[in-house]
Amino acid sequence: MGIGIAALALAVLWSARSFPNVPGQKLGAAFLPMLIGAGLLLCGVALMLRRSGPAAAGAPAAQAGDEHFGSSALTIGAVIVYILGSDAIGFLLLAPLCLLATFLAQRVRIVPALWWSLGGAVLVHVAFYKLLRVPLPWGVLTPFY
Repeated sequence: MGIGIAALALAVLWSARSFPNVPGQKLGAAFLPMLIGAGLLLCGVALMLRRSGPAAAGAPAAQAGDEHFGSSALTIGAVIVYILGSDAIGFLLLAPLCLLATFLAQRVRIVPALWWSLGGAVLVHVAFYKLLRVPLPWGVLTPFY
């Protein structure tokens, strides 16, 4: 997994080099992809260097079960649902639902899952809409915008 993430990071870093500069701005179009690529590279290297906790301590390692497959499948499904439904439903309605389903699949308690789902969606919306000036789909909320 670490090698795959590091390879993805290197591809992001390589492709972002050719992004054009934005006139009148200190940070060009490549800044955010380069920042994400560097973070991915650090995560990939960390995954390659880490040792498993229980096995390193001499305890038997936990065996992977079906719950790992189910939560991974639900996370991938939530991303696919968002991609297919975001234009019609809208970011502010669909993103919290996808996040909530993902949190619950990862066994996060309901109250923190609700707070993180709502807060995360609002934070991402504000970051994109106000700071980056990139509108996210409004969907059914378009008449209220």
